[in-house]
Amino acid sequence: MTVTAENPATSLSALLRTGSQAEHTAAEGSTFMSELMAGRINEAGYAHFLGLMRRVYEALEETAQVMKDDPLASSVIDPAIERLGAIDADIQHWGDPRRPSPATDAYVARIRASTAWGGLFIAHHYTRYMGDLSGGQAIGRIISREFGLDGAGVAFYAFDAVPKPKLYKDAYRARLDALPLDPAERERVLAEVKAVFALNGGLFAEMTTYLDEYAR
Repeated sequence: MTVTAENPATSLSALLRTGSQAEHTAAEGSTFMSELMAGRINEAGYAHFLGLMRRVYEALEETAQVMKDDPLASSVIDPAIERLGAIDADIQHWGDPRRPSPATDAYVARIRASTAWGGLFIAHHYTRYMGDLSGGQAIGRIISREFGLDGAGVAFYAFDAVPKPKLYKDAYRARLDALPLDPAERERVLAEVKAVFALNGGLFAEMTTYLDEYAR
């Protein structure tokens, strides 16, 4: 089956997954993320990255409050998976260098602009939280192992309210697939998911410029 926005047999979740695969792979394969996953980023580098993530999730979760009654966005918003409190707990462990970040500025602005339409917000929500419940779990294990942590400093990756991530992700995808979107709207959501991956890629590229400072 060809996965296209116009094909009514294509679920939205399948469209978003396959339609953004190239952008997802590009962001995931960035030099910074490769080094992080290989355990070659030091404590200061991870603290820097975590501080940028805090800004992203602050924008995302504040925007969720604005959009909580939106007929589309409300289908995915779930306080049980929000990350800001967990990130703040981790920052207490790692510290927060508060470094400027034009890439994060652009990302935050795009999140806040997603109030224009619920489908745009869904693209941001889907990309971040589904990623956290998937590849993010591997990052958490690597950080914990490389720095000899025993739960401290990795709350970001711990979803206490989601004991079975696969079941949660399946239910999330089912909610996406039930959204009453026409082909043009589905394409608009996909375009925003691609843009989100590009924004993540820009953030990772910016972090790559600090590799000499953060090499472990």
